[in-house]
Amino acid sequence: MNAFRFPLEKVLDWRRGELELAELKLRQLAAAVAAVDQARADMEAAGIREEARVRAWSPLRGSDLAALGGFRLFVRKRNAELAAQRVECVERLAAGRGAVLEARRRLRLLERLKERRWEAWRLARDKELEEVASESYLARWAVRENGAAG
Repeated sequence: MNAFRFPLEKVLDWRRGELELAELKLRQLAAAVAAVDQARADMEAAGIREEARVRAWSPLRGSDLAALGGFRLFVRKRNAELAAQRVECVERLAAGRGAVLEARRRLRLLERLKERRWEAWRLARDKELEEVASESYLARWAVRENGAAG
């Protein structure tokens, strides 16, 4: 009997690579969301830190308060931009998760096909081995019978 060979092994390897690539892209998308979250947290912290710093100034002038107001507007605008960027990143992340799920599904489909083909090959091999063993036994039995009769 020939050794088991799955004719779609190259396709199976390609699907594995496809899944790895999709998972890598997903990790990159998750990192992008985390980076946006970190940027938002940093911007919030900078806003709080600067406001506390300005409030601690002893001779506080109107220009200092005007600068602080301008900085507050900048922080709000930047946070709104980062919020919009995060929404976009989360949407791409969801699409990436879908791509990973689809790649896993296609890979698993081929893996199950390979398992079924291997099982069918194993059953055929076992049947062939059993037939050879039976023929061998019958041949030895026939030789013994001929030897005992002669």
